[in-house]
Amino acid sequence: MKCRLATVDLAYDVSGASQNPTLLLVHGFPHDRTLWAPQMHALSAAYQCVAVDLRGFGESSSAPPYSMDQYADDLAALLDAIGVRRAVIAAISMGGYIAFAMWRRHADRVNGFVFVDTRAGADSDTARARRHEWITRVQAEGVPAMAEGLVADQLGATTRARHPELEAIVVAMARRLSEDGLIGSLTAAMARPDSSDTLATITVPTMFVVGDEDTIAPRGESERMQTLVSGSRLEVIRGAGHVSNLERPAAFNALVSEWAATACDTAHTL
Repeated sequence: MKCRLATVDLAYDVSGASQNPTLLLVHGFPHDRTLWAPQMHALSAAYQCVAVDLRGFGESSSAPPYSMDQYADDLAALLDAIGVRRAVIAAISMGGYIAFAMWRRHADRVNGFVFVDTRAGADSDTARARRHEWITRVQAEGVPAMAEGLVADQLGATTRARHPELEAIVVAMARRLSEDGLIGSLTAAMARPDSSDTLATITVPTMFVVGDEDTIAPRGESERMQTLVSGSRLEVIRGAGHVSNLERPAAFNALVSEWAATACDTAHTL
């Protein structure tokens, strides 16, 4: 399905009954909504699952401006369009940066957070240099030529050994990313603020999930964030890297299903 917003068309999928609590699934870089395929079916019995392509990603159109605030505003507008007042937001990697912006700008739309393999801090100088390099290369070579390099570190060692077929899935997502979307999202990531101070302001139920083999947003990042969110929970998925929901879907789905039920019940009392 597609939803026409003010400046962009967003592609999204919905599974589960509309009367169920909504779980909004926000992908990272360089993914699209198909990253959440293992969740869309498994969690749809209890939740209305909504997976969206961010602007410039997947089947959504490409249009400036690109910023974490704009992505967050797009999500709020999508919730309006599909008639959802509040949602639990599950966000991975760059999606986590957007979730922090969502809390700063649209806290009244959030029932809870599941932060997956992400970090709160701003880019280091090294990270910014790498993103600049990617921008330069994509302008010279195009997205398809760079796709494998963009996802080179996303799968954990266990996944690469036991499920090598998953590499083709993440590479295919990267290849579907538009050039404008890639450059826009990299620029947005470099410009994002440090969200560490935002963590202490979160008052909705929150869970952090991280793969123990994640080298992009390592376990220590989630441990630090968890200490800053009152009452939050941390879960480590063994044998998973940076896309733990795809690498160990059964373990991930069990965690989110059990936790989100509590989060949605708690949210009704807030």
